[in-house]
Amino acid sequence: MSDELLYSETEEELRTAVADLLADRAPWSAVLARTETAEPYDAQLWKALGTGIGAAGLLIPEELGGAGATLREAAVVAEELGKAVAPVPFLGNLMATELLLAARESGNGTAAAAEDLLRGIASGEVTAVIAIPFTRSPDTTYKGRVSVTPWPPREAPHPARLTGKVTSVAGAQTADVLLVPSDGSIYVVQAADARITPVTTLDMTRVLSDVEFDDTPGQLLAIRYEPLSQALLSGAAILASEQLGLAEQCLTTTVEYVKTRHQFGRAVGSYQGLKHRLAQLWVQIAQARAVARHAVSATGAEREIAVAIAQAHCSAVAVQAAEECVQMHGGIGFTWEHPAHLYLKRAKSSSIALGSPTRHRRRLAELVDLPAS
Repeated sequence: MSDELLYSETEEELRTAVADLLADRAPWSAVLARTETAEPYDAQLWKALGTGIGAAGLLIPEELGGAGATLREAAVVAEELGKAVAPVPFLGNLMATELLLAARESGNGTAAAAEDLLRGIASGEVTAVIAIPFTRSPDTTYKGRVSVTPWPPREAPHPARLTGKVTSVAGAQTADVLLVPSDGSIYVVQAADARITPVTTLDMTRVLSDVEFDDTPGQLLAIRYEPLSQALLSGAAILASEQLGLAEQCLTTTVEYVKTRHQFGRAVGSYQGLKHRLAQLWVQIAQARAVARHAVSATGAEREIAVAIAQAHCSAVAVQAAEECVQMHGGIGFTWEHPAHLYLKRAKSSSIALGSPTRHRRRLAELVDLPAS
């Protein structure tokens, strides 16, 4: 087995810490109860995860106050968050961090601003998200509907004013800072200066919002969208690991249930019809783990191919695992009081986040030069 598919001792220790925290602070009953409140995100849980365990600053270099870790460690956190359908802005904050790290290297004079924000994220004082629709695929050209003045931007850092609207932004409600792509450049906007309106979403544990700017002040962060593309690619890789964790939890929960639920004097899990379906799901999840781990380990030209494969496979597996969880729990699986619907909603909504499986399969065909049928 390739080493990249294995988990290091450090990664397992991180997994244990995150799992223990979630078991204590975010059991499914608490997650379900929170979806019925006006504050679906758990700020205290995010604080404990982000600063207590250091998940917010995992990717940030140690000289800026972070852990200096890689996407592999972040993927372990994502797996555990997927198992708990935890209502925290980890994914959005991670993508913003990746964008800031890329902007720091861009050399257009905004490195100091990027470093200040990275220090704030690492300390837990700042939560940042990218103001972009959650469905946006890493490979698509983003145009958006936010205009900026002055335009074109100067090379040196300078203030600007932004006007327009971005729909379906994940994590905007909890953000302190928005990184806003506009007219080919990226700007930093204080979230308090924008109008953020939550919208009705299928997944109540990851609320989307519309974000409006009306001559809103901002600060140039990066010219051109290369940092944005890298951030979305990393986000898609981490999302695959979150989907893997969700699928694993659905399988574990379902296996436990069919071993204890009896009909006609036998455990329902003893019937071949269910055993074969669960065995097939186990195989698919094992494959999902392989492609998800490769997606957060690959570098260079291989990286985009690995992410496309992971997203195309893990999205479908997560949805299937959640659907099997609902169906094999029988009547109780269809009730509000059982957590199965939380997993199904997260799986369904995540399957179109950062590009649908169809979009990623098409991109994979382009990358490996497969002709269209």
